[in-house]
Amino acid sequence: MAKIGIAGASGYTGLELLRLLINHPETEIAFLTSETYQGQLASEVFPSLSGFTDIKLAPLESVSGNDCDIIFLALPHTTSMGKVPGFLEGRAKVIDLSADYRLKDPSAFEEWYAVKHQHPELLNEAVYGLPEIHRDAIKSARLVANPGCYPTSITLALAPLITENWVDLSCIVADAKSGVSGAGRKASLGTQFSEVNESVSAYNIAVHRHTPEIEQELSALANTEVRVSFSPHLMPMTRGMLSTVYINLKQDMSVEDLAGHFQKFYQDEPFVRILPPGKYANTHFTVSSNFCDIGVQVDRRNQRAIITSAIDNLIKGASGQAIQNMNLMLGVSETSGLNFPGIFP
Repeated sequence: MAKIGIAGASGYTGLELLRLLINHPETEIAFLTSETYQGQLASEVFPSLSGFTDIKLAPLESVSGNDCDIIFLALPHTTSMGKVPGFLEGRAKVIDLSADYRLKDPSAFEEWYAVKHQHPELLNEAVYGLPEIHRDAIKSARLVANPGCYPTSITLALAPLITENWVDLSCIVADAKSGVSGAGRKASLGTQFSEVNESVSAYNIAVHRHTPEIEQELSALANTEVRVSFSPHLMPMTRGMLSTVYINLKQDMSVEDLAGHFQKFYQDEPFVRILPPGKYANTHFTVSSNFCDIGVQVDRRNQRAIITSAIDNLIKGASGQAIQNMNLMLGVSETSGLNFPGIFP
């Protein structure tokens, strides 16, 4: 049994990691940390865990990389970067759920996060944790940068097309909607019930911090620079994410041809489901699961491919994908602890 630690266990992604790992057949929880609730039992803070765990929440400074085999860092952005080197000095491998090690270019990190990176020497070593694209590298990694939720849904929607010569890479538009849990657990005016309920709002258009992450991965796939117009929106729902992506075609093709191409590209992927022509991704059918559902359409009048991609932002967009990466790093079944359907309704 692999020993697992979760730093930041009282946030949404940390709690989701704990919920999923409690019954994982290949792991046991070695420690949980929380600065806010240190000294309290996890089941006291979250009664949903009553009867499942009696682990006490510890301060982060009290644990080390020798206390576990895998440590998940579910910490705020810019907090993880200073903690990673210390954990790597022990036996632990690190899966960082923040953005701190996702961008390869330290100047890009400084531009988008307004902080100079403390350990740029680790950026090239960190493996971007999207298994559908980087599976082999993840298996041997000691540091995995778990992708953001928006980049996961958008990159999976575009990956089958980016390498094809029959699409125009100069004009890509991604319109995405997320549940409120994507903003994290920390209280803010913009995520209060009365602010969000019965409202759909756009935010951070053209300046969202996930933009360079999306462009980095798509550019690597295309072997040329790719730019994306990215428009995120906040939806009045707790969890779930739907991205609708538009890319122009250089040639005429049918929706059946497009769907067939996607099915072939993802035929061996356990957590990507390609919907039949005429069916579109729906957050209802992926919520509380690690699946990404993708539906495609061809707007033949405008010679454009339209791809819909739905995930649960807390699972495939964060904690479930982190466990998928952990499974690969441990050499166990990739679907272990994750092979369950979503909750509907």
